Amino acid sequence: MDLTLWQYQFRIIMLGDSTVGKSSLLKRYTEDLFLESINQTVGVDFYVSFLEVEPGVRVKLQFWDTAGQERFRSVTRSYYRNSVGGLLVFDMTNRDSFDHIKEWHDEVCERVQPHKVLFVLVGQKSDRDADGERAVSRVEAEKLAGQLGLPYVEASAKTGHNVRECFELLTRRVYQGLLSGEVELQEGWDGVKCAAPQALQLQKASSSQASAASKKKKCCE
Repeated sequence: MDLTLWQYQFRIIMLGDSTVGKSSLLKRYTEDLFLESINQTVGVDFYVSFLEVEPGVRVKLQFWDTAGQERFRSVTRSYYRNSVGGLLVFDMTNRDSFDHIKEWHDEVCERVQPHKVLFVLVGQKSDRDADGERAVSRVEAEKLAGQLGLPYVEASAKTGHNVRECFELLTRRVYQGLLSGEVELQEGWDGVKCAAPQALQLQKASSSQASAASKKKKCCE
């Protein structure tokens, strides 16, 4: 395995109702493209990208873009278990898509046991806020994010606003979870793969020491 390519691999799943813009977000992030008309996802589509989370630490991101329609739900559910991260996406101009977020979240959490999935909540189509089309306020979205224990980001695949931030926030959240022990490597689980498990142990030890030193410093101030 070539360690110059990546040290970690994270599987990320895109979640949310049909037409909220999951595929558009992925296309903007991975290819920097936006198509006014894009075919609805049938079943699951697959994308790959890379991100350096800190100097010398490169993560390969495998994205599973799931169909939001109910008739494909049985297919998309099969991808939940082997994912470590999820972008929960709703359309800011579509109230129903926001109301369904908790359902998406709970369904994934229930089916991934005993594994853990970390999420970021994304309000898509922020470019339409200026046109007065917003159906979900930022306060409401932040309240739901707080209840679920998630960060919240408003983004637009059309303009590119905050798109990179959504994916990088989730990736760094998973990476920090890996170092803290919140996320653990497990045999037979493909949510996270590590090219050099020994290096991960060293990083964990270093992270733990840095955290302890920081706490000690605060206590002494």
